[in-house]
Amino acid sequence: MLKKENSSSEGSDRRTFIKKAGAATLFSAATLNAGFANPFLAQEKVLKVGLVGCGGRGTGAAVQALNADPNTVLHAMADVFEDRLTSSLELVKKEHGQRADVKKERQFVGFDAYQKLIDSGVDVVLLAEPPGFRPKHFSAAIEAGKHVFYEKPVGVDAPGIRKFLAASKMAKEKNLSIVSGLCFRYDLPKQTFFGKVLNGEIGAIKSISSTRNGGELWYKDRQTDWNDMQYKMRNWYYYNWLSGDFIVEMFVHSTDMISWAMGERMPLSATGVGGRQWRTDKKYGNIYDHFAVEFDYGGGLKGNIATRQLSGGSSKNSVEIAGTLGNAFYQGNRHEIWGENEWKYDGETNDMYQSEHDALFKAIRKGSAINDGEMAANSTLMAIIARDAAYSGQTITWGEAMNSNVSLGPENDEYSWDLKYDGPGIAMPGVTKMV
Repeated sequence: MLKKENSSSEGSDRRTFIKKAGAATLFSAATLNAGFANPFLAQEKVLKVGLVGCGGRGTGAAVQALNADPNTVLHAMADVFEDRLTSSLELVKKEHGQRADVKKERQFVGFDAYQKLIDSGVDVVLLAEPPGFRPKHFSAAIEAGKHVFYEKPVGVDAPGIRKFLAASKMAKEKNLSIVSGLCFRYDLPKQTFFGKVLNGEIGAIKSISSTRNGGELWYKDRQTDWNDMQYKMRNWYYYNWLSGDFIVEMFVHSTDMISWAMGERMPLSATGVGGRQWRTDKKYGNIYDHFAVEFDYGGGLKGNIATRQLSGGSSKNSVEIAGTLGNAFYQGNRHEIWGENEWKYDGETNDMYQSEHDALFKAIRKGSAINDGEMAANSTLMAIIARDAAYSGQTITWGEAMNSNVSLGPENDEYSWDLKYDGPGIAMPGVTKMV
């Protein structure tokens, strides 16, 4: 299958808060089975699915969407590159045969392809395009009354986050289901692990940290028939106006897990460092290769994150939480608690990528909307505030980050193959302004 990848009284008050927040965060079977039957979306109705962004993650999402519900078809596809769309369709056909029913007239190519797909009669839209496009595409899908699966992150800057949040609110008003690609929320071991933290089994949290160190990723050499915009779109990961930088595009999973453990409590401010030691070649666009950031939650409670991407170094993907009664630790397949309530996960595992889509389509069939938009926006903004603190060299408050008018993309958010846009350049701490 295709996949992606305080004082004692203060502590008591906080445990009460995070238990309540955690209950709203975990997507349990009881939550998905609640609600009312919607005759329009009765079980026999065939749901038409449209995929925007036909790379590896988008292809996997399309396969998983069809796995999630037997009465679904892939009805339309959209990408800026025709070859990506064609290869993606062939892969989905290998998995689902005639249910990948995407006629040529519903294969849309170009920067306006997303809107053509939305207008093509689909019921559910899967958004797996580069993150810089997500707020615009998500808003268009919600305005058109579509249910949406959207990959993480939900934007690359504060204006995009605000646009996404407005559309997420509209989705609630329209009773539309929206589910993010923050897949760890659907991982059974982590649901149990973070559930124990939220239930106070390590006591009041005194500190929390996350590390994600990995190697180099893909790069596509420039071809003779590519213009500048085609080259940048093929290598979107290396341009922060398209990807948000890797701390936003990838490390958002880690900020999401911190947010989860903290009961969706957001930091008051962030201070950090970052730079380019490995990615010094021009081909790596304008993103960094390392970040280290401290979140301040007030009352002496700190969160620390570190992430880097380079070849030849050690790898790690972890969350470590110190509490008054013990410590909680996650790395790889290890989910453990040490201290007064010692515990180690040895239960059932699942395909968290598939579980996201199972939850989405079950909610659609029930007519009981699921909406994780605010959660996904906050976790994304945590990654953005971390990046911006490192880019600028300044301490940035949550309010400053949320209200920033700094936009990374081109003016008026307009894209074309003739666009001449180099983005904001490589950030220089102490010089670059992000709020």
